[in-house]
Amino acid sequence: MSETAEKLKLELSRLSARERAELAHFLIHSLDEDIDDNIEVIWDAELTQRLEDINHKTAIGESSSQVFSELREKYS
Repeated sequence: MSETAEKLKLELSRLSARERAELAHFLIHSLDEDIDDNIEVIWDAELTQRLEDINHKTAIGESSSQVFSELREKYS
C-alpha cells in the first residue's frame, strides 16, 4: 500500500463508526464501474451449479471449524 494510502488509513480510523461506514459504502460502490455487466449472469450460473452439486451430493466441502481455523492461522 502506498504511503499516501497508509496516511489516509490512519486519518480515517479517527472517524466515527457511522462516518467510516458511509465512506466504506462510497468506496465499495465506486468499484462498480469496473465490474463486467455480465457478472450477475455468471454468478447466477455458478450458484446454480453449486446448488446442483450440493443436491446431488457431489459437492466437496469442509467444516466451518476447519475453514475458520485456517483463516485465523492465515490472518493472525
